[in-house]
Amino acid sequence: MAVSGMFLPGPKRMMSEIKQDTGYELGTGGLVFIGLYVLSLLLIGWLGHRAKRANTLEDHYLGGRTFGFGVLFLTLYATQYSGNSFMGFVGKAYRGGFPFLSAVVAMMAVVGGYFLFAPRLHRLSRRRRYVTLGDYVQDRFSLRILTVFIVLLGIFGLGNYVLTNLLALGKLAEVVSGGKVNFNVAVLLLAAVMLAYETMGGMRSVAWTDVTQGVILLLSLGLIAFALFFHLGGPASVATDLEAVRPDIWLPPDLNQNITWLSTALLFFFGISMYPHAIQRIYAARDENTLRRSLQVMAFMPLVTTLILVLLGVMAIAILPGLKGAESDKTTLLMVGRLVEEIPALVIMGPLLVAAVIAATMSTIDSALLAISSMVSNDLYRMVRPDASSAQLTGIGKMTSLVVMFLVVMLTMLLQDQTIWKLLEIKLEILAQVAPAVMLGLQWRRLSARAVLAGVLAGTAVAVTLKLGPSSKPYGIHAGIWGLAANFLVLLLVQLATCRGRTGTPLEDR
Repeated sequence: MAVSGMFLPGPKRMMSEIKQDTGYELGTGGLVFIGLYVLSLLLIGWLGHRAKRANTLEDHYLGGRTFGFGVLFLTLYATQYSGNSFMGFVGKAYRGGFPFLSAVVAMMAVVGGYFLFAPRLHRLSRRRRYVTLGDYVQDRFSLRILTVFIVLLGIFGLGNYVLTNLLALGKLAEVVSGGKVNFNVAVLLLAAVMLAYETMGGMRSVAWTDVTQGVILLLSLGLIAFALFFHLGGPASVATDLEAVRPDIWLPPDLNQNITWLSTALLFFFGISMYPHAIQRIYAARDENTLRRSLQVMAFMPLVTTLILVLLGVMAIAILPGLKGAESDKTTLLMVGRLVEEIPALVIMGPLLVAAVIAATMSTIDSALLAISSMVSNDLYRMVRPDASSAQLTGIGKMTSLVVMFLVVMLTMLLQDQTIWKLLEIKLEILAQVAPAVMLGLQWRRLSARAVLAGVLAGTAVAVTLKLGPSSKPYGIHAGIWGLAANFLVLLLVQLATCRGRTGTPLEDR
């Protein structure tokens, strides 16, 4: 689509007038808007606390299993698309160009992963009263060491998730405040707000904030899409400048790149679908039909979310050349700043986009934090204190949230120069190793607990060894996928060797 004369000058003029950008800075009104938005989340947390029906694990961590279609869809959406998406995905697209469009397929593959197990797991969770991923693993396999190991993998993945999103928040605050708000101060303040509303209302508060955040995400993406296609003219109008700045972007992918694309899709399929906080949302659905409808709509959301963000990053290559490393994670804000300068009518776009990134990031952090606290209290502490009451377990969970947030905030301050995408990959490499226990465990009635344990141990060892080695993607394949291959292979070998071993009673027969 060519840029019409009725619009402001397109990419070629923008290329000729490029100045060094330090970021998109909000004015006083914009900062006040963001401040009021963040404070409103505390009000929602308080309302969630007032709506609590009982001081039980189910009510605190699953919102009483009452989420209808609107709440369930928006909480899944706001959790799935986070600061990783708005800043990490755009930064990765800026560095990698059009080939990163494979991320759209990868995000759609995630929903395919859910459909393999989510409906059946939801039915079991209603009947067996699961609260965490660990509840299912222990109930299915009756092997405590397996449950503990999978819970620890989940906690590691979630801790990494909190870390990457706190990085996004800190970078965002520094840019939009023009350096007035220090990275560390921003992380500390926003972490305190999330802790407050998450501990007050649990999953109910988290889901209600997700509804607000999901709506803001969709509105901001609509404005970005408008700017991309009606002002910049879409990718076609930037093609000439892209060729001048990055001629390699038009080269056809080689075999190694194609393999890496497939590896990324598999990593998303097996890794993201194992997010413990997403599994808790499966449990929280009001009924199976509500869950299916929400997932059906979620299958199309990469086309209006990931695709738009990837195009934003690619088009930024010609408009904002020269961003390096972690600096490219600021691409979204730099592009918005440029667009707001050229289209004054979109002045609301800046504050709304910033609110959207904050919303997406906080919705993911609070969900991950809630899942960590539930796994520590329900799966680990209750193993030591099986007679603990629900009130005691909930209290332990809240204390866990405080400790985990403190530790991750400290780590975030040390790793603020890392790219978000690199940290995202590490998390998925590990979480993917949980997939056989869930996906095969639900379908294979005679699957042995020992086989699953051997598989997940072998897969994790291979993934970690390769990730720490000189090449984390041998032959273009992610370390986590090599680990998953070892996981499945060892699982099958042990299953064949010990087919008369412990299998666990099929859940349908209990």
